[in-house]
Amino acid sequence: MQGIMNIDLSSFDKCRILVIGDLMIDEYLWGEVDRISPEAPVQVVSVVRDTTTLGGAGNVVNNLVALGAKVLVASVIGAGDNAQLLLKLFKSMNVGTAGLIQDRNRPTTKKTRIIGGHQHVLRIDRETKQGISQACVAGLVQFVNERINNFDVVLLSDYGKGLFTEKLLGQLIDVAKQNKKIIIADPKGLNFRKYAGATAITPNKKEASLAAGIEIVDDASLEAVGRKLLQDIPIQKVLMTCGKEGMVLFEQGKEPYRISAEARQVYDVSGAGDTVLAVLGLGLASGPPEADFQQAATLANVAAGIVVGKVGTAPVSREELLGALEPSAGESAVKQKTLSDLIPIVDRIRAEGKTIVMTNGCFDLLHVGHIKLLSASKNMGDVLIVAIDDDESVRALKGKDRPIIGAQERVRIISALDSVDYVTLFSTTELEHLVEAIRPDVLTKGSNYTTETVLGREIVERSGGRVALIPITEEVSSTRIINQIKQGNKEAPKMR
Repeated sequence: MQGIMNIDLSSFDKCRILVIGDLMIDEYLWGEVDRISPEAPVQVVSVVRDTTTLGGAGNVVNNLVALGAKVLVASVIGAGDNAQLLLKLFKSMNVGTAGLIQDRNRPTTKKTRIIGGHQHVLRIDRETKQGISQACVAGLVQFVNERINNFDVVLLSDYGKGLFTEKLLGQLIDVAKQNKKIIIADPKGLNFRKYAGATAITPNKKEASLAAGIEIVDDASLEAVGRKLLQDIPIQKVLMTCGKEGMVLFEQGKEPYRISAEARQVYDVSGAGDTVLAVLGLGLASGPPEADFQQAATLANVAAGIVVGKVGTAPVSREELLGALEPSAGESAVKQKTLSDLIPIVDRIRAEGKTIVMTNGCFDLLHVGHIKLLSASKNMGDVLIVAIDDDESVRALKGKDRPIIGAQERVRIISALDSVDYVTLFSTTELEHLVEAIRPDVLTKGSNYTTETVLGREIVERSGGRVALIPITEEVSSTRIINQIKQGNKEAPKMR
């Protein structure tokens, strides 16, 4: 992979990033459509569930947290229920919120998307684009000025909702320059001059074309846009994202540096710019003082290629990034997910109209019964998530001499099976919380259980799913095999 092997992903844990930007709540109402309203010629959506995620600059934060960075966010929000929800979401992610200023005269931006029968039916926006007050400008500048040296990089996520007035931008950039801090902006609008003095901006091709006033029709016009932006703003660097054509980095006094994109199926470009901003910032923060911008941009390009293969604003995980950079890391690096990783993944899967199947167990010493359980489970839906008990849980369930095989080895073994799409480790005490978060359409167990004894059954049925028992016909179990080995019995387990 060109130019990125010097970036150590494990060093992301040490990175301290300040994100300033327009914050939003993205709400999704999921439902079924089976009739037309008698009041008007519109569909009636019977809401089954709702999900809430961070949007706008919040998605930049999502990406940074997913990759392990320490993040503090600064912005102006309202003072009502939506603002409290934002604060709650950030708290759950261990994101610092000392830089959030609440203005009672300003709404917290919320976008509600109604999904009926797997189709996007309607979007409702609650927002203002009016510039923030002078008092809020002064408060933000004071906060940044006092805290700037606590951070490696400052990221500006502009969604055009009134936060970034020219006065605020000018003062923030001045503070960063005076303290020799990298400051990168994802720009919005036609006036890119307001970002003058920033380290870099990251517009997409359309945004750059409109801001420069030059239509991009070929390589020559694309380069003309990049040169004009460097000259007119002025700014040190312009990283222009070009979709399936990758990126082009323009720097003062240098030839354009082209970064090609790996060919991928594109499902949704939503949030790709947020991912670029986050990973570019992390790539620079994790390197030496004079970090290689080309390496960081190449890493951001890889991350963008991952997120466009997802539906919605799902962040990229460190495992996915590692899998793209080092295919030899194996399927386990790609398939293993934490619960926080899985939540946006299952939302994306549902948005695609696919069925989610989940099963769980110790899977200590994999045998034919496990293979049949997993294969049959996969046949009941589109995506199979396997939850594996961690070592402590196996000891509690099976005894102090178990597991025979450690958790990470069990994850690698299960991940190697084609029938399995995602694997997650869990503690037995957390199983119901896991089921509640994933809400599978089908929860499977072996027929040695009864439906009533399957943990999580009530949660699944309450959300419209079902429990399925997979017939077990072999007299085989990990415990039995292990006991036979201990007793020196070399006879293979009998099948019936």
